[in-house]
Amino acid sequence: MTHAHIAGSIHADVAKAGPQWLTLPEDLNQLRSELWPAGTERDAQGRIVIGGVALSQVAASHGTPAYLIDEQDFRARARAFRDSFADWRVYYAGKALLSRTVARWVMEEGLCLDVTTMGEMRIALAGGMPAARLGFHGNNKSLEEIRFALEQGVGRIIVDSFHEIDRIEAACQELGATAQVLVRVTTGVEAHTHEYIATAHEDQKFGLSILGGHALAALVRCQSSSSIQLRGIHSHIGSQIFETHGFEVAIRRTLRLAEQFRVATGVELAELDLGGGFGIAYTEADSPMPTAELARAFDEILDHECRAFGLRRPELSIEPGRAICGPAGVALYEVGTVKAVELENGRSRTYVSVDGGMSDNIRPALYAAEYSCALANRTSDADPVLARVVGKHCEGGDILIRDVFLPRDIAPGDLIAVPGSGAYCRSMASNYNQVPKPPLLAASQGQVQTLLRRETLEDLMRLDVGE
Repeated sequence: MTHAHIAGSIHADVAKAGPQWLTLPEDLNQLRSELWPAGTERDAQGRIVIGGVALSQVAASHGTPAYLIDEQDFRARARAFRDSFADWRVYYAGKALLSRTVARWVMEEGLCLDVTTMGEMRIALAGGMPAARLGFHGNNKSLEEIRFALEQGVGRIIVDSFHEIDRIEAACQELGATAQVLVRVTTGVEAHTHEYIATAHEDQKFGLSILGGHALAALVRCQSSSSIQLRGIHSHIGSQIFETHGFEVAIRRTLRLAEQFRVATGVELAELDLGGGFGIAYTEADSPMPTAELARAFDEILDHECRAFGLRRPELSIEPGRAICGPAGVALYEVGTVKAVELENGRSRTYVSVDGGMSDNIRPALYAAEYSCALANRTSDADPVLARVVGKHCEGGDILIRDVFLPRDIAPGDLIAVPGSGAYCRSMASNYNQVPKPPLLAASQGQVQTLLRRETLEDLMRLDVGE
């Protein structure tokens, strides 16, 4: 079994097109519980029901494509991190999915919130999140953003470069403020994931290298600043990670750095943030660790390594995003065309085109992310066919689901639901081909609430100020 989402040839032979993990399902109508929001089921009419709402009703009232979040599932996953990591600060990674309502859910469930831009800060604050519970990330924070964060009283800034230290000091001196900071370091750990989401190896844009001595120098520089209160070290090794070995190595290296800092300055750092990156199940090949088990593993590793370095256990924090919002969300599409494409050796492939695509989920095109899906408006007794779900955009790589079994009788007008779409779909959406972005909806106890309305062509036209 592999947890890496590796891209193959787009035009592979059908006999080899399905990945090794993809097995012929015994029942196409069955919904694998690990892929869908808790409580997802089919009703007596065969329709998929999430949060007490049939997806066909969502399509009828709100149109397609659309993103739907199960509010209670989102909240339950947030509480699971809060309770399992009871002695930690849990920062929800807002980049995965954020709106004012989502920020309010996070606040109400007792979590902090991680932001990376002025826009995310503004949304989080507007949703009621106290500034003191915000952490501000980013590898190129502007002076304007840093000034705004200090004015609002943002709880901590994660330093990413020496130039940023200069900007923080300048803003603090201008405002008469003191910045609470952690220094983001690169540990040299390369998570077993796609290159673009493995963020702790040396050759990438984030953080300051432990290996090159830059991390220690940045820590000492912050410690000596009259405008900065250094709190500790931040490390993030990547995303969509299913095991703790990479975290274990990162913990050992960050604590060794903390011990070197103590020797150099006589100061023991108070905090350690281990970032996020906890994987979720997009397909049957994925097997994420339960949250409580993950917490126990982290505690054991930290206790062992702190004893080894003779350090007190620091204040700890993590930053789950995808692991909270990802499984709580689905994307809903309507089928527009079904096409059997003839290949060599008498084989064919079934292409199912839907009314969305890479503008509402860029992840498959960006780094070969894989998804599952199911017929949402009915059940079917037809034989399964190996299909490829594609979008409506003018790109050959506009593939939403590379390989999936769907019923042979799938037809225009059917609805397809894609689980695991709560993270990094709406937040990475674009207007490619001048397509308006879908709405973000929330279902709870049989009711649907609009969190972000559907964009319209009029919205796009208003941005075009030319003649």
